[in-house]
Amino acid sequence: MEKMSAGQFIAFLGKIEKLKSVPRHCVTADGIVENVAAHSWRTAVMAYLLKDELEDTDTDKVIRMCLLHDIGEALTGDIPAFEKTRENEAAEKLAVDRLLKSLPESLYQETSALFEEMETLETREARVYKALDKLEAVIQHNQSDIRTWLPLEYELQKTYAAEAVKGFSILEQLQEECVRETEKKIEEYSRE
Repeated sequence: MEKMSAGQFIAFLGKIEKLKSVPRHCVTADGIVENVAAHSWRTAVMAYLLKDELEDTDTDKVIRMCLLHDIGEALTGDIPAFEKTRENEAAEKLAVDRLLKSLPESLYQETSALFEEMETLETREARVYKALDKLEAVIQHNQSDIRTWLPLEYELQKTYAAEAVKGFSILEQLQEECVRETEKKIEEYSRE
């Protein structure tokens, strides 16, 4: 098995370091534009915190998926889901492969397989990761100032994670709570 050299390791971290600077279409509760690294980190934290609720799920694998899922955006930037095209998705897939190819072969194979699993969404772990990815975005929007929302997000907030959480009781409960929080936020804002 080929080992990663110190130089390869540092070079790879340098490439994905860009995720700390790539803005997402959302702001934090403090009004700071969220970045891709922060989103991935919090998605992974969500997976860890729900490990006892997600029976028959390899939570460590889900955490790896959450940490890595957006690394292609270090090269492509982030495009909001409601604007992303097939061409954007294809470019991001190529960017992921380009980044992963700089890893030792065994790590390249392992991470490529992880991305394939995430893309096909055929495993429990991939479906949990995708649900958490969507839920984190909804939670973050609920925690941001509603004045930063686009008009289409008033409805999107209620539906964005709905399909992805199906079949996972705890995730369904979280999505339902998110909808309640969204509706409350919209109601309060409409009274201002």
